[in-house]
Amino acid sequence: MASSYSSDLKLELMATGENAGTWGDKTNTNLNLIQQAVAGFEQVTLSSGGTLALVMSDATLSNARNMVIKFATASIAASTICTIPDSIEKFYIFDATGLTNPTNLTIKTASGSGFTLDQAKIYAAYSDGTNLKEISLDTLGGTVAAANISGTIATSQIADDAVTSAKIADDAVVTAAIADDAVGADQLANTSVSAGSYTSASITVDAQGRLTSASSGAAGGGAFQPVVAVKGPGSGTYTASNNANFGGAYMFAGGGGGGGGGNAWSGGGSSGGVGGFGYYGFSISAPFSKSFSVGGPGNPGSGGPYGQGGSSGGNGGQTSVTQVGTVNGGNGGGGGPGGSTGQAGSQPGANVTFNMRSFIIGFDAGTAGNGGAQEPPNQGATAGPGNSGGAGALAIFENTGT
Repeated sequence: MASSYSSDLKLELMATGENAGTWGDKTNTNLNLIQQAVAGFEQVTLSSGGTLALVMSDATLSNARNMVIKFATASIAASTICTIPDSIEKFYIFDATGLTNPTNLTIKTASGSGFTLDQAKIYAAYSDGTNLKEISLDTLGGTVAAANISGTIATSQIADDAVTSAKIADDAVVTAAIADDAVGADQLANTSVSAGSYTSASITVDAQGRLTSASSGAAGGGAFQPVVAVKGPGSGTYTASNNANFGGAYMFAGGGGGGGGGNAWSGGGSSGGVGGFGYYGFSISAPFSKSFSVGGPGNPGSGGPYGQGGSSGGNGGQTSVTQVGTVNGGNGGGGGPGGSTGQAGSQPGANVTFNMRSFIIGFDAGTAGNGGAQEPPNQGATAGPGNSGGAGALAIFENTGT
């Protein structure tokens, strides 16, 4: 009967009575093959983008039989494959420390699967006769006790964001264990808070002391300070403080003057319209300087001479702050006889309007002038004049965030 060969290491299995006179040589060859499988080392060369097939020949020293396969120094610029023969069961150590771009290399059986390298390191693997399987730390069982770990772990061996808060016990980190300036931005996990500056901020802090949300808010009313108070007619320039961030303007336009009274048979003059009034809020970014004007009162209409009508009252002046807002004066009342009541002034774009207008600066701003009395009967006298409207006013407050 002829010799056969083992499936894993391709050793010659001699039949009884065979190989007379050469049995000792063949046995020595088998022992060398076993030695190569247990302790053999061989360096092989890869071709970037190609396939290197390691071989296992019957009863012959072969590169696939070695325990350690070292890849010669090379740059792997494209997908490259190294294969071991199918149908053998064997343990291997692959040394890839000389490779550049090792992630382009896959080691596998000729027809089955294997694994792709992730670093230029040394890898352990075994073939089960079908596939080549890597033996890595995450596939090993058991635990490593702290007493069995020696040496120092360098910061370069810990990936950014690799240690999460869930891996750190409460109170486990103390300041004495952290060197001054040792914690940088790369060691801190990102949160959902956007980097930036926040004004009058509203913030949320979690149990680990991290900011989880932040938003800007409006300054509180308690920090507002009066900076301008003017009664019309008048004008000027408002220049905000350097640390001001928000302002509020209370504007009152002049009231319309009352119309003059008419003759004795027709009646008195009509009242003027009230001036517009409202509140305007505005943001401040230094430098901030705006001109303003404050409306004067509407003039009264004169009373009519005997047998004639009175004249209309004048319109109140408007009050404005450049690029902030404008309130319009009330119209003058019509003269007697039969004049119309003046129309109230408007306040376009005001944030708030008020029914009581004297609560800010202590005077009743922008009131309507009353109409003049009618001519006294049978006296031949001139009718009474109307009353002046109320003057406009301006009050500006600013918030400095303090």
